[in-house]
Amino acid sequence: MSNASLLALASRAGLSAGWSDYRGQPQTVSDEVLTALLAAMGIDAGSEAARLAALERLEREAAEPPAMIVARAGQRIELAGRGPAELHFETGGSQTLKLRHEGDRISFRVPRQLGYHRLELDGAAVTLAICPPRALRVGDVAGGRRLWGLAVQIYALNGGGPFGDFGDLGRFSATAAGLGADAVAVSPVHALFAADPGRYGPYGPSTRLFLNPLYARAEALGEAPEEELIDWPPAAAARLAALRRGYDAFRGSGEGRADFDAFVRAGGDLLLAHARFEALDARFRPQGLYIWRDWPGGYADAASPAVQALSPDDPEVEFHLYAQWRADADLGAAQAAARDAGMAIGLIADMAVGMDGWGSHAWSRPDDVLVGVSVGAPPDLLGPDGQSWGLTTFSPTALRRTGYAPFLATLRASMRRAGGVRIDHAIGLQRLWVTPEGRPASDGAYLAYPRDDLLNLIALESHRHGAVVIGEDLGTVPEGFREASTAAGMAGMRVLWFERSRDGGFSSPRTWGRDAVAMTTTHDLPTVDGWWRGRDIDWRAQIHPEGDEAGARAERATDRGRLWRAMVQSGAAEGPEPGVAQAADAVLPALLHVASSACDLAILPIEDALGEVEQPNLPGTTTEHPNWRRRLPRGEGLDQPEVAARLAAVDARRTRR
Repeated sequence: MSNASLLALASRAGLSAGWSDYRGQPQTVSDEVLTALLAAMGIDAGSEAARLAALERLEREAAEPPAMIVARAGQRIELAGRGPAELHFETGGSQTLKLRHEGDRISFRVPRQLGYHRLELDGAAVTLAICPPRALRVGDVAGGRRLWGLAVQIYALNGGGPFGDFGDLGRFSATAAGLGADAVAVSPVHALFAADPGRYGPYGPSTRLFLNPLYARAEALGEAPEEELIDWPPAAAARLAALRRGYDAFRGSGEGRADFDAFVRAGGDLLLAHARFEALDARFRPQGLYIWRDWPGGYADAASPAVQALSPDDPEVEFHLYAQWRADADLGAAQAAARDAGMAIGLIADMAVGMDGWGSHAWSRPDDVLVGVSVGAPPDLLGPDGQSWGLTTFSPTALRRTGYAPFLATLRASMRRAGGVRIDHAIGLQRLWVTPEGRPASDGAYLAYPRDDLLNLIALESHRHGAVVIGEDLGTVPEGFREASTAAGMAGMRVLWFERSRDGGFSSPRTWGRDAVAMTTTHDLPTVDGWWRGRDIDWRAQIHPEGDEAGARAERATDRGRLWRAMVQSGAAEGPEPGVAQAADAVLPALLHVASSACDLAILPIEDALGEVEQPNLPGTTTEHPNWRRRLPRGEGLDQPEVAARLAAVDARRTRR
């Protein structure tokens, strides 16, 4: 039986000592795992005395005013205190709040002036974030229309370089707008590791605060490659070499120096720290020192004199500042191209669920994150061993202590150059599965997060940036999350493969909620053509020959019939069901089926618009499948008559009421 003080401490810290698996069976977290996770949160639970002391400290901190109080406009909130209370607005001016007293507590109705204001109460000051009732929704910008857009991997864009960049993204977006699209959704463009070109998966960033400089527009790099797959190390080296040439010219001419200096000043200490990390990683990685913990000479500590001595004018540091400047300007130009071409939304950015524990953010701001844990998912039907993604994320106690500063910085970085943001694994706003470093993914626990505060802050930042918000709410969704996120204006995702009725059939798209985004598939799932012919089953059988391939193919045959019947009923298809060899004949009906949805926005992957067989990523694989490497045809194929006809049919279906 678990120690009572350990259970009490874990509960106070937000860790659940028990959980229910996908079969509904109760599971218990071991004392060893709870102790390790508490240690990762900076809480000593190694002895009875330590646990009792930590519990007393956490209870005392919980009773103290947080660094930021988050509330909705017009809401009545209650605080410890006696008053008076003066609210100083961020735009100037102040207001004395009318208080209601009950013993040693007060309550007041929150004013309706949105923003981050200073609340002075009993001689102390905290930030009061006043938030709108919900985020900006697609319907708010749609002008009464049902919008549609395309999803594309930036690297896959084929404008003649070794891989796509932000310049290609602007060109692609303008072309898509001409076909009727109002949005282009992309995978994360967070900074990876410039010194490690073998790290190209977009969901394992070094930091989410800055951009992948490889996507900055580059000068012509010679003859365009013809290969279908990108060979990342030489391709990345070529792009970085081009950026180096641009930097050398910049240093020589000084052209744009005033804009560059303004960008660096605005980026502040966070940007400088990232540039220093990149310079140091490039220095030590060739020596076999792949993680910053092993860097010598005090460089493992971002606050050390050795690190602080690295001047912004140091050529290696300044190069990375320059690369961020270029990338930021080019991403902004891509969004401008989308909006100038008539898109109601433009780019929809993607905010990854976490960051690499040995990356820039964890090095420069170690107190922000959980040290020594990996975020993932518990065992379920698709992953019986659980999932460990090799990422860390924010500590809930750090969020409270800092007034949500790291979360807000990350959110703002994602919204800065976009008309929308997709929040990856959005259920992490309520709870995350965390596993101690070195343990299997099944040896984890759920860690709670302040869902309502985070949703309210997302709503506030959404309005301040004019960005709609989409939450990736797939998988095992905790109780109450969808209701709360929908009420807060976050659109969920309705993916064709998962929209089923109780009898196993496919549901009518007209029943999919308006405040959601309809999709045929995602980058982690098979394309329509691939699903119809069972290409995903082919890959799984090749990688895991011990699996039940025959059973999977039989189930897929049944599902093909179910889906075809649903598409006939929605008016998207007619005639007999196509066979496996005629998989291409199912693509347009699937697109029209999704386009028929009640959702305010439908997003179609470019692979489905082109009728491609292969998907960009196969989860659970590394070298077994060519993840994040496929290049689209030259010009992305949007000028092909068959592709243009598909998208014209989608556009007509979306404009039909």
